[in-house]
Amino acid sequence: MTSETLTTTPGNGSDPAEPERVDVLIVGAGISGIGAAHHLQERCPGKTYAILEAREAIGGTWDLFRYPGIRSDSDMHTLGYRFRPWTAAKSIADGESILEYVRETAREAGIDRKVHFGHRVVKASWSSEEARWTVTAARADGGEARFSCAFLMMCSGYYRYDEGFTPEFEGIEDFQGRVIHPQHWPEEPDYAGKRVVVIGSGATAVTLVPAMAEDAAHVTMLQRSPTYILSVPGEDPIAELLRKFLPHRAVYPIVRWKNVVIQSLIFRLSRSRPGFVKKLIRKGTINALPAGYDVDTHFKPSYNPWDQRLCLVPDADLFKALSRGDADIVTDHIERFTASGIELRSGRELDADVVVTATGLNLLFFGGMKMEIDGVEPDQSHLLAYKGMMMGEVPNLAFTVGYTNASWTLKADLVAEYMCRLLNHMDANGYDVCMPHLTDPNVTEEPILDFSSGYVVRAVADLPKQGSKEPWKLRQNYAVDLRTLRYGSLEDGAMTFSRRVPTPRPVPA
Repeated sequence: MTSETLTTTPGNGSDPAEPERVDVLIVGAGISGIGAAHHLQERCPGKTYAILEAREAIGGTWDLFRYPGIRSDSDMHTLGYRFRPWTAAKSIADGESILEYVRETAREAGIDRKVHFGHRVVKASWSSEEARWTVTAARADGGEARFSCAFLMMCSGYYRYDEGFTPEFEGIEDFQGRVIHPQHWPEEPDYAGKRVVVIGSGATAVTLVPAMAEDAAHVTMLQRSPTYILSVPGEDPIAELLRKFLPHRAVYPIVRWKNVVIQSLIFRLSRSRPGFVKKLIRKGTINALPAGYDVDTHFKPSYNPWDQRLCLVPDADLFKALSRGDADIVTDHIERFTASGIELRSGRELDADVVVTATGLNLLFFGGMKMEIDGVEPDQSHLLAYKGMMMGEVPNLAFTVGYTNASWTLKADLVAEYMCRLLNHMDANGYDVCMPHLTDPNVTEEPILDFSSGYVVRAVADLPKQGSKEPWKLRQNYAVDLRTLRYGSLEDGAMTFSRRVPTPRPVPA
């Protein structure tokens, strides 16, 4: 049985009047949700759980995105799960391989049988009297389902799945060709032998350009401003060497930690010595392109490295496409669309048969879910993140948001481990409720994501906040989080624990 064809029995959750009851409810069957379920089964084997997934298949982001060349934007030794070694040769892996890796993880552990597909969570209501969440989900068939859980785990990421971000382009309705957003890639895009313009300069654009250049007549990457782009080996040479002498389970943690250290070093150097890192990246770019290429125009960003995410390209594939002449880069602003292409502010016109708007994503925290605590809806934009995985004054709820400067799954694994430690601690001490509580008046609000990428800037005002001090400070540092989440004390003064105190019911006369 595969996760694509699996259908789950709705159980009591299909009856709005009688919620299905589980100990833990996981929202999202992507890389985070499947990982959380795996940790839960291993570390809390007595807990019952279910997974709600809005889509009809396991995979989350990796099931959603189907554009040419889709691949990991970090190495699979850190994007892979801690508990399941990545054994394929490719370190920068294609989307199909990653999707199968996640689905195999679910199948082998029986997690796929716990998934309710076509269930989009719309509301979660906490009752202090019952010490439980009641979660309402809209079903794909138009019906409604309800679930009751003692702990709610949000693994829905922060991307809005139903729409990507596309700026308003003047005259786009006049364009006679085809416009495609990568988030909604058609099954038959038909760009072979055609002129393609990819608008954008981020990870999606640098992935699309070399992939589409294999079949298109020519591909132009049209960017408003450059991005830092770094070529990395598609296969990890250290991993390949070690595999000749050691089993996969021995190689995986070695290479994983090697890559964690390298990622951390690059990030720290980018913050402490940005000029040095700029020179290194520039030198690599010059060496990868033909002599005389205009690197300053097309590969010299106005910001420092890691003020926005650094783009990785495996085996210099983008630079090779540019060197062959299969693709080119134009750095300019769009004035308007025309019937045959795009008119630029410089006066130049780019002819195009297909335009791909790789212009970014929209953020949507908790998947747009409405939340109530004892009938009161908190302002989510002023909730304060605790250890980057829970919210102040919100009981029995955790969420997964990965690193911006390293692989998502590094943080997802730690959050799931912490959640299991928390649940076991509560059981051992007879607690029903855990809730972070802010007592330090000197803690001030800060943006939860310290990042200047467009998708963050557009949404940051509506996102929860982080605090100026521990444990409310969000650390983009795996080593620090490892110490805090895997080994740190659960009783840290900010986390409160209590027992359910039901309201006495009047005795009938």
